[in-house]
Amino acid sequence: MLYKGVNTLKIKGGAMMYSPEIETLSREKMQELQLSRLKGTVERVYNNVPFYKEKLDELGIKPSDIKTIEDVRKLPFTVKKDLRDQYPFGLFAVPQKDIVRIHGSSGTSGKPTVVGYTKNDIENWSDLIARAVVTAGGSPEDIFHNAYGYGLFTGGIGFHHGVEKLGAAVVPISGGNTDRQVTLINDFKPRGIGGTPSYILNIAEKLEELGIAPEDNGLEYGIFGAEPWSEEMRKNIEKKLGIKAMDVYGLSEVMGPGVGIECYEAQDGLHLAEDHFIFEVINPDTLQPVADGEDGELVITCITKEALPLLRYRTGDITSITREKCKCGRTTARMARVKGRTDDMIIIRGVNVFPSEIERELLKVNEFAPYYQIHLWKKGNMDALEVRVELTPSIYQSIEGNLESDAVKKLKKQVQHDLKNACLVSVEVTIQQPLSVPRSEGKAVRVVDHRKELVEEAVR
Repeated sequence: MLYKGVNTLKIKGGAMMYSPEIETLSREKMQELQLSRLKGTVERVYNNVPFYKEKLDELGIKPSDIKTIEDVRKLPFTVKKDLRDQYPFGLFAVPQKDIVRIHGSSGTSGKPTVVGYTKNDIENWSDLIARAVVTAGGSPEDIFHNAYGYGLFTGGIGFHHGVEKLGAAVVPISGGNTDRQVTLINDFKPRGIGGTPSYILNIAEKLEELGIAPEDNGLEYGIFGAEPWSEEMRKNIEKKLGIKAMDVYGLSEVMGPGVGIECYEAQDGLHLAEDHFIFEVINPDTLQPVADGEDGELVITCITKEALPLLRYRTGDITSITREKCKCGRTTARMARVKGRTDDMIIIRGVNVFPSEIERELLKVNEFAPYYQIHLWKKGNMDALEVRVELTPSIYQSIEGNLESDAVKKLKKQVQHDLKNACLVSVEVTIQQPLSVPRSEGKAVRVVDHRKELVEEAVR
């Protein structure tokens, strides 16, 4: 089976693979490859990036000190603030003439975090997306409906080039204009679809409204990411669209989507592109490594990037890693779905709460539509957490629109009890009518923090 690239898709261990020689590499051989590439990367950033030369000199580290794969721990961490401090091109390791594309992500300062790519970087990225699509169940014969946003955001264009590299046909619809999305899905019958899970739910909801059954939409697999989502949301999407839904991982600072992807066969952890990155999981407080299977902060070192080869980038994502062979036959390390971020963790009266924990409980409730929003308030000197959810249209109709009915009050009491048991903190649940929770055409706004607004208002 040929595609418009350089390889042939092969079946190995029962799974279709894009690069079986890499995806089934032994741990020993993978580490040999990683070490060779790590040595070259450290040499290049030391010679070409003043920021890293200064950092390494401060630590007394020379490129020649990297002798084993464990020596990656000798290298300095990089954080998002470093990219902003070096804005726009201070961390680039190649001359401007070698940069062929610039992406960025928005920041609180109003200036984006800038990332650059050489021609080779783009080729490697496209190759990894092609590998990811095959891992998720795709093939060169597919039509792929790409509902990821285009522009400075890496998702849309990243998937676009990767799907083309595979040889499949991409529909570059981007996000938004849900009616048109539904029309094209109904007419084109794409086999694959990609987008943020919250927006894909919007599309699924519209398909339901129009009476288009899951078995009639043509879809078989979906690749969703760019925001945390729970196992319950996966089941919801799979049921509504009649597909297998795979989680994809990536971040613009190290490349974009394609850093990790679940396999169609197991859906049991995201296979990591270890031939392009070195992955660590650390305790975010002590900065020391944690054991396989233990949650911590994911740290990524780029070992093939030419334009922006980051060393030990602290992603802020909370996850764990296993290096056990997957039942699909791949031997690459796998990471668990991201539980949350160190910077989106909610602290309520000393208790750490991740939005994904709340989502998991809410999506267990059949009476609720899969949309919610978390609001944080100040009540006196205490923090308060409110969750707004909406009833499904059928349930709302059955209670004749009476949100004060005994049935709704009983449901609210039960959900508040379940959330307190799961999150160890009291949660006020507000049950609303259908379509009342804001929808998103990109990343969903899950948390609205009113505490800062109230403080500013009091100061005024």
